Amino acid sequence: MAVAGTPGHGPLAGVRVVELAGIGPGPFAGMLLADLGADVVRVDRPDGPGLGIDPAYDVTNRNKRSVVVDLKAEDGPVRVLDLVERADILIEGYRPGVAERLGVGPGTCHARNPGLVYGRMTGWGQEGPLAPRAGHDIAYIALTGTLGMIGDPDAPPTVPVNLVGDYAGGALYLVVGVLAALHHARVTGAGQVVDAAIVDGAAHLASMIHGMLAAGGWQDRRGANLLDGGCPFYGTYETADGRYMAVGALEQQFYKEFVELLGIGDQAPAREDAARWGELREAVAARFKTRTRDEWTRVFEGSDACVAPVLSLREAPSHPHLAARGTFTDHEGITQPAPAPRFSVTPTSVRSGPARPGAHTADVARDWDVPGLLQDGD
Repeated sequence: MAVAGTPGHGPLAGVRVVELAGIGPGPFAGMLLADLGADVVRVDRPDGPGLGIDPAYDVTNRNKRSVVVDLKAEDGPVRVLDLVERADILIEGYRPGVAERLGVGPGTCHARNPGLVYGRMTGWGQEGPLAPRAGHDIAYIALTGTLGMIGDPDAPPTVPVNLVGDYAGGALYLVVGVLAALHHARVTGAGQVVDAAIVDGAAHLASMIHGMLAAGGWQDRRGANLLDGGCPFYGTYETADGRYMAVGALEQQFYKEFVELLGIGDQAPAREDAARWGELREAVAARFKTRTRDEWTRVFEGSDACVAPVLSLREAPSHPHLAARGTFTDHEGITQPAPAPRFSVTPTSVRSGPARPGAHTADVARDWDVPGLLQDGD
């Protein structure tokens, strides 16, 4: 496993970001920008974080700095606008209209800094009938059809943690959006607002599936398709010790190697006959139940059968491949994913642990030349 703190500031070194504190996809987007080298200043609230997690363990706040500003106080908006004037990007995750009521909406910010990229992270978006309503990841992906694709056809849809909505459909699209807008701003001098809605991003993630659906290559129901568990050579199987193996032997050459190593080579013709998929699934399941997960891992090791053990969060960092790549890293006693992706010229690293609320007020005031950020006692 890699040890954090190695030199390297990333390709976004010199980019300044103001993150108005929130929960979920906003902080994750800020972490990604910070991992890539941006100077991300998180504006925390006086009443602390929105979730119950100890700030010392909230790795989505790594590589950032924190100041505390009460936006509801008389001088709160001015202190944030002083930061905005010197920033390249601002990201916020309030419901539509809240930032405006707090005095830090796009109009006010662009009056101070016309080149600012103003990133808005919401579930429903800035407009539409549901825009003012509360929500969480699960509701956003439910409406897009994404949630309905996941899980056993004879059980309720499986909740994919909050990875599909908050992070894939939300945070990653926000980061792509603000970086594209930053490029435009540096070419033209004109900032703009980026409306990153989880419903839009989650729907966009399923673009290929919609194409397959239109072409007749996808059934609009769970567990009946090539990639949703309906296919017996693309799914998970229980082993003798109650653990699981993941199988993704889609292509013919990979499938052939899979069934041979599994010991059911005589079942190979069933691949082409969907009517026999049930029979094939039973044969595969029965074979996997004859050995433990680790035994099957050794059987398929070094092959192109596209089979892998299903590891837990605590097991994953020790896998030989992930350890060799340094996919996980240790910093201040916390094992966590290392920054991604990787760069040949501007390497990234975990430079600092989770920013404690307000811990960097004096440093930010000095580095960003914002003396008004300081209050008596700071």
